[in-house]
Amino acid sequence: MAANGAVLTIDLDAIVANYAALQSKLGDAELGAVVKADAYGLGIAHVAPALWQAGCKSFFIATPREGVGLRQLLPDADIHVLDGLLPGWEEIALAHGLVPVLNTLNEIGRWSRLCRDQNDKLPADIQVDTGMCRLGLTPENVATLATDDGTLGPIAVDCLISHLACSDDAANPKNEEQRAAFADIAARLPHRRASLAASSGIFLGPGFHFDLARAGVALFGVNPTPGKPNPMSQVIRLQGRILQVRSVDAPQTVGYGATHRVDHKCRLATVAIGYADGYMRSLGNSGIAYIDGHKAPVVGRVSMDLTTLDVTDVPENLAQPGALADMIGSDNPIDDVAEKAGTIGYELLTRLGHRFQRTYVGGGAA
Repeated sequence: MAANGAVLTIDLDAIVANYAALQSKLGDAELGAVVKADAYGLGIAHVAPALWQAGCKSFFIATPREGVGLRQLLPDADIHVLDGLLPGWEEIALAHGLVPVLNTLNEIGRWSRLCRDQNDKLPADIQVDTGMCRLGLTPENVATLATDDGTLGPIAVDCLISHLACSDDAANPKNEEQRAAFADIAARLPHRRASLAASSGIFLGPGFHFDLARAGVALFGVNPTPGKPNPMSQVIRLQGRILQVRSVDAPQTVGYGATHRVDHKCRLATVAIGYADGYMRSLGNSGIAYIDGHKAPVVGRVSMDLTTLDVTDVPENLAQPGALADMIGSDNPIDDVAEKAGTIGYELLTRLGHRFQRTYVGGGAA
């Protein structure tokens, strides 16, 4: 038995299957992979090569540092840096062949001057804001740029990018408003590829696909179509190892703050997983684990290293020290756990800690 209290199993074949399923919806459009934040917490060193072998050529990360690490893994990949071009990042992009996503006129101007200095049409993306009020050019910026050939001329503009605000709500009229605004901008600014849809946007239909879609969380098993059956394969299984089992009876209480009061004789199992591992504190008295298919509710608060389960309805021979309880898995997929935690699957994935015994299966994993 490994000297870890919890086990995180990551199915690389499921990630590859999700990539193929999403690509199949795009027709002639390309599917790129968003692998920022260490591939959403699942380990970019394993995930990115598996996606590359599956045919993915375009990757999106957040920071230049992430890009440098990804370049070491994938020497020939097309790597785009979403956070833009702060002063000093130009040298990193040049040295490692990274494509910056330019979000302001200032960034575009600095990259244009660099192209002139290098006497080379260096690739860059341009992000336009069509309704997020986050990163990207404003409508006024777009109008300025559309009449200024001198600034864009030296740049090899690769992707024209925008981001949908409400794509997980297919009926929201803002989706069509943003699509129309993006199509108008795409007709005014030069680019090689246009990219609007991320994971949920792919399911809005062909009008949102343009040349390139950027899949992130859907690759890792989170449902891109909330309220409907999840079309993606589950990728992770998170298990906590039982440390101790005890019988208790009323009027005892469980955990910090005595937030769970025992009202009948029951059996409790303490599991070696807590909020330091990314199993969120908000799952106290609301989460559900499974032991060999038997439900075991979380009782009391989740603490830093430990979570307590009510295993009264689990056969005693299954709920023993050393046994594993499924905290996230086929019986309790990540979206269900996230809902009980009052958050979204994105946050659960990216919070997963590094104390786990991490096991990779499929995708040529050793």
